[in-house]
Amino acid sequence: MNHYKTISELHQTSGYPLPEHPMMSLLTCQELTTCSWGGNKFTGDFYMISFKKIKSGTFSYGKTKYDHDNGSMSFVKPRQVVEINNVALSEKSFVIFIHEDYLLGHRLHNEIKEYHYFDYEANEALHLSPSEEQTIWELYHKIDAEYKNNQDEFSKEIILTHFDSILKYAQRFYKRQFITRTTLSGTMVSKFNKVLNHYFESGQLQVEGLPTVTSMAAQLNTSARYLSDLLKQETGKTALDHIHIYLIDEAKNLLLSSDNTIAETAFQLGFENPPYFTRLFKKVVGITPVQFKDLSMN
Repeated sequence: MNHYKTISELHQTSGYPLPEHPMMSLLTCQELTTCSWGGNKFTGDFYMISFKKIKSGTFSYGKTKYDHDNGSMSFVKPRQVVEINNVALSEKSFVIFIHEDYLLGHRLHNEIKEYHYFDYEANEALHLSPSEEQTIWELYHKIDAEYKNNQDEFSKEIILTHFDSILKYAQRFYKRQFITRTTLSGTMVSKFNKVLNHYFESGQLQVEGLPTVTSMAAQLNTSARYLSDLLKQETGKTALDHIHIYLIDEAKNLLLSSDNTIAETAFQLGFENPPYFTRLFKKVVGITPVQFKDLSMN
């Protein structure tokens, strides 16, 4: 697997002309164009944002492959494994590569890390409506016009302003997608709670310890980030919040139905550190386990 420190290296290996800027590349793929990038799987020190309608071929990142059903946007962060082989496009598409060093000294250097969709899987790509497509294409063309113009001291700020707008619109469109897809497939919180119940009832807690967001997401065929963001949209609470609430509900029951100590209750629930259990209990309930037990017995 190749790792590319520069976008120019990626272009050369893939048989494309060198980019006009060493830290940034914009490519518009015409209808029915077939392309491959990077020589099978690769990683790079750059962000990749693409909009495409794939007819055939392999496009994958994370642990899954992109499905060919709809036009969508995909977001890849530096050093994430990507595979783009023999991709045939059914309509006009684009790809933007921006090296992470291009963001140095700009607020986006830190802000871009707050966009969780860079940690989603390929099958969790952003599916756009026609009006959303138009919005994204307009921003792309503004970046492209500035990129191909004689760049001056204003160019970088203008380019990154439009790039930032793409990121913000993607955040908005993902929230819309969470709502529309929930309507079609049922609420994620009910599926999540079902998996969580099974985890406890099947004895997995005693074998594997405390459930993690990653393990819950794997059983629901989603990435951990996508799961948390979807639950946050549905309920206002993240996946970790829901796990904590479930654990504390179980703890309340154990505290009231047994003579176990606080430490024994913590160990029974999979906590290796009883003080951490006490802190979590107080965070969720508002009082410590000892106070809860005392109040319940009076």
